[in-house]
Amino acid sequence: MLKLTSIDLNKSKIETLAIAVCEDGNIHDDPILDVIVRKALKLKEFNGEKDETVVFYDLPDIKVKRVILWGLGKLEKLDREALRSMAGKTVKYCIKKQLTSLCFAVPDPSLTKMKMPVVLEAMQEGAYLGNHLFHKFKGEAKKRALKQIQFRVKKQINPKMRRLTARVTSICQGTIMARDWVSTPSNEKTPEKLTRSIVSLASKQRLKVQVFNQPQLKQKKFGALLAVAAGSQSKPSMVILEHRVPGAKKTIALLGKGVTFDSGGLNIKTGTSISDMKSDMSGAAAVAATLITAAKLKTNVNIIGAIPIVENMPSGRAARPGDIIRSHAGKTIEIGNTDAEGRLILIDAISYVIKRYKPQLLIDLATLTGACVVALGDNIAGVFSNDDDLAAEIIASGEKTHERCWQLPLPEDYKELLKSDFADMNNIGSTRAGGAITAALFLSAFVADTRWAHIDIAGPAYLKKESAYCGPGGTGFGVRLLSAMIRKYGDS
Repeated sequence: MLKLTSIDLNKSKIETLAIAVCEDGNIHDDPILDVIVRKALKLKEFNGEKDETVVFYDLPDIKVKRVILWGLGKLEKLDREALRSMAGKTVKYCIKKQLTSLCFAVPDPSLTKMKMPVVLEAMQEGAYLGNHLFHKFKGEAKKRALKQIQFRVKKQINPKMRRLTARVTSICQGTIMARDWVSTPSNEKTPEKLTRSIVSLASKQRLKVQVFNQPQLKQKKFGALLAVAAGSQSKPSMVILEHRVPGAKKTIALLGKGVTFDSGGLNIKTGTSISDMKSDMSGAAAVAATLITAAKLKTNVNIIGAIPIVENMPSGRAARPGDIIRSHAGKTIEIGNTDAEGRLILIDAISYVIKRYKPQLLIDLATLTGACVVALGDNIAGVFSNDDDLAAEIIASGEKTHERCWQLPLPEDYKELLKSDFADMNNIGSTRAGGAITAALFLSAFVADTRWAHIDIAGPAYLKKESAYCGPGGTGFGVRLLSAMIRKYGDS
């Protein structure tokens, strides 16, 4: 879908050409583009301010049917996300107009004060992700994705950027894979169905796949995971994906919470929030898609993906508040609230992975707490870590991909809130305050001395309304961020 071109605007026909414009500086060094931009800026209704648009049709001297000029605002504020958003919004505009193809005039890096790979990567990400439509369950889709999106660059740099385009394509495909899993309704992704889907797609990329079914989970004493799954008719599983590289010295473990629907269990959820609980497996989707993407890209580092998959439902078999269960690590846990279920399936996965694979680095992603959304809003994930350098690496990767993260503390004295009179610990804090922190502290009790980070993605994993390059539903948050981190470790 993404294609680089050095097309001659005087000779070749183009359906739609998109030109980004800053209000206070030129970012194109092509004389033809310069003439078009100057023409647009003479109009009263267009100054190049952020998200201003103007469309020209059948301009003389060029074989372009329509030219869309899109304002970026001030040049000094131009960054990756401004380019990414502009590309996504332009693609969405073309989809609404029922167009089939689009060509972006890529700004000159020297004029944007950014390097060409940075400019091109951002624009290609925005365009590819903005071209995604989730219409699987619509009888007749009124909108159709663009068939081709081109990026016009100079001939001398065209060959150098092809590998970048291939990498962006693979990572965006992984992001969309995660989006589709999250947006799929829970009746169509029971634990059994989601397990089969992940196994099928992972096997195609020749990842080593292992699935622990319910009897095996019992045999291996995954007591916390099984307690969460007890109320559902659907059977739980643990999916292990392995990307192995001969001679690789480092092993990274990624864990994703996979609750295909979270009713809250016997502490059943109330209000409107329950309607979006199909998204409670967003961490699992991100981890599975990241492993599949890493295999496509032949990433030079060992990666283990552990994905516990359950449905949390109320029934006569469901775990009850006050029950005491034994985790895979051997610690006993009093269930203070059956809606604090994600941390229970994660601790069994964490304990198993550390014991079995001894990773140098472990990161878990989970839509874990509404408290994190209260603290950071819908668009920022919370990061908790026993290593500040690791937290900083995650935040830096998130800045690159605009999957924003903010580090929150793990204060030692807050562990007191998880004490139980009857078991080794409670699965929920004794006060509602600091809920995201106590949830992370609960996980931290099972990581021993492993370098670890927990990313609470409860806010940014799911959108009610579309954004610049994502429709309503699953966002695929984490796939690009983790891919950026993994690449760094593979290159080091």
